[in-house]
Amino acid sequence: MTWQSQLSGMEEQPGLSDEYRTASPWPLFVALGFALSEVGVFLGVFPVAVGGIVLLGASVAGILAESGYADRPWRVLAGLGVAFGVIGVAVVATQVAPGSVAVGDVVSEPNGVVGRGLAIVVAGVMLVAAGGAGQIAGTRGI
Repeated sequence: MTWQSQLSGMEEQPGLSDEYRTASPWPLFVALGFALSEVGVFLGVFPVAVGGIVLLGASVAGILAESGYADRPWRVLAGLGVAFGVIGVAVVATQVAPGSVAVGDVVSEPNGVVGRGLAIVVAGVMLVAAGGAGQIAGTRGI
């Protein structure tokens, strides 16, 4: 084999192809959403907690859709919203005495734990609404 035939078969950058993406943006958003949700929930900052949980849920749904584990992210997004909603209701329920009618009083004037639980519930409801809207609209991705 001559050196010209060897050079003609060589590529300038072997192993790289235009059909594969080099990096995904989702891991950065998953980490940012996780950090914001932790800071918001543990410090009791309602908007940061809600925004962080919504970012975390949307990023997880996006990364699952991108990697091929989910065909479309909307059902995953709604499922994560339901999971967050259940967790938030459980957190709020720990602060209400069983059989008590004071649920309205606890929610209208929340203490620290109830406020954190309500932030989780609100984020869950927002994720379910976004998942439902995306499913109805019929779009492919986030």
